[in-house]
Amino acid sequence: MAAPSRRTALAGVLAAVTTAAVTTAARSARAAGPGGGRTAETAPVDYQAWTRRRDWLTGTPAGVRITPAAPDGGPVGLAVDRPAGIVPYTDPYTGATAEWEYATWTSPEYRPGFGASELVTSWNADTPPGSWIEVALRGRYSTGGTSPWYVLGRWAAGDTDIRRTSVGGQADPYSAVSTDTVAIGDRSSGVRITAYRVRVTLHRRPGSGGPRVRRLGVLASDLPDRCTVPAGELGGPAVELAVPRYSQEVHRGRYPEYDGGGEAWCSPASSQMVIEYWGRRPTPAELAWVDPGYADPAVCHAARRTYDQLYEGCGNWPFNAAYAACYGLDALVTRLRSLGEVERLIRAGIPVITSQSFLAEELDGAGYGTAGHLMAVVGFTASGDVVANDPAAPTDAAVRRVYPRRQFADVWLRTRRQDATGAVRSGSGGIAYLYKPRHHPWPDGLGLV
Repeated sequence: MAAPSRRTALAGVLAAVTTAAVTTAARSARAAGPGGGRTAETAPVDYQAWTRRRDWLTGTPAGVRITPAAPDGGPVGLAVDRPAGIVPYTDPYTGATAEWEYATWTSPEYRPGFGASELVTSWNADTPPGSWIEVALRGRYSTGGTSPWYVLGRWAAGDTDIRRTSVGGQADPYSAVSTDTVAIGDRSSGVRITAYRVRVTLHRRPGSGGPRVRRLGVLASDLPDRCTVPAGELGGPAVELAVPRYSQEVHRGRYPEYDGGGEAWCSPASSQMVIEYWGRRPTPAELAWVDPGYADPAVCHAARRTYDQLYEGCGNWPFNAAYAACYGLDALVTRLRSLGEVERLIRAGIPVITSQSFLAEELDGAGYGTAGHLMAVVGFTASGDVVANDPAAPTDAAVRRVYPRRQFADVWLRTRRQDATGAVRSGSGGIAYLYKPRHHPWPDGLGLV
C-alpha cells in the first residue's frame, strides 16, 4: 500500500490555516456558492500543458532558450541559455551546499474557466548529472489576491546531486500545500483559485549542459463532495491490454530506505508496469545497483527514482509521471470523471493508473483495505467489470484482478469516505497517471490533446 494518504496530511496542514484572515470579499464569494448542483460528469476539471514551441513563446523567459525538436521527432523544450544568476542550495537531507547556475521560465496567467479548489502540477524533463529543476505555482484567488509562490517539487531523475523532495510548511490564509497538491483550506468559504501561473527553474553546475524541460502541466479541479458516483455502462465489447504484471509484495523488506520497503511500492510498481507495456525499461547499467538475487529489479529502481525525501514515500504523483517521462514517454497527472473516460483510453491502447482508498469490504476481491493505493486499470470484462493489475498481490502471477464496476467507481471517483473508525476522510476524486509514447495519439474529448 502507499504511504499515509496525502489527504490525511493535508487536513492537518489546513487546520493550521487561520480563518480570522477571511475577508469581506471572501464572505461575498461564499454567498455565490461555487460548486452547487455539480455532478461527477459535469464537475470542472481542466488539464493545461505547455509542450510546443508556440506554448513556450507565451511565457516569460529569464536565461532560457527554446530547444529545437529532437532528431527522433521528440518535442521542443526549454534549456539554459545564459544563466540568470548563481544561487547556493543546501540540501536539507545531506547537508551539502553547492552553487548552481539557474534560469527560469514563467507561464502567462492561465484561467481554467472556473474557480479551482485543487491544483496539481506535473512535468517531463531530462536532468543529466549536475542538474535539477524546481517547479512552483502561484494562484490568483476569487478575492483578487494571490497566493505565495508554492514550490511543488525539487526534482532530478537521479539522487546524487540533490535529494528529490517536495517542500513542507507552505500555506497562506486560503490554501496550503500537501506534498504535490495545492488545496483551498475551507471550501465552504467560497474562495477559489480562478487563475494561476506556473514557473520552472532550471539548475546546473556552472558551465555544464543542464536540464531540458519538455512538458509542464497543471491539473485544476473543483469536485463536489460525493460518496458515491455513477458507474455507467460499458460502451463496447470486453477489452484487455497486455500490460506486464509486477507485485509490490515480492519486494517486502527490500531497500527499506525507500518508503519502508516493497510493501509500500504500489505507485512505482504500477508505473513500471505501464512503462514496460510501452516497451521501455531501465538499462542493465541503471539496474546494476540492485541486488542481483532480487527478482523484478526494475521495480526496485522505480521505487528509488520516485522516492520523495520529505514525504518519505514513493507515491508522489508528479514524481511518478516524471520518472515515466525519463523513458521517452509523455506522462502526466490528471483527473478523469468516469469509468467511461477510462474505457476510451483503454480502447485507444493507453492503460490508466488510478489512485483509490477503501475498506476491505468496499472492494470485493481485493482482500485488503487501504488509506491510499495505486493500481493499473488494463481493461474491462464483457459485463463491464474492471480488470486491474493490482500490485498488492503475493506474486506477479496473482496481480491480475477483476473488480466489480459499481464498487470500483465509488472507491476511485469519490471525494469523501468513512474510515474504519467512522471518521470522514477524503478520496482521490479520480486521480490518474497517464503515460504514452509521443506519437501515440490521445483520444479526443478528454482535454489531453
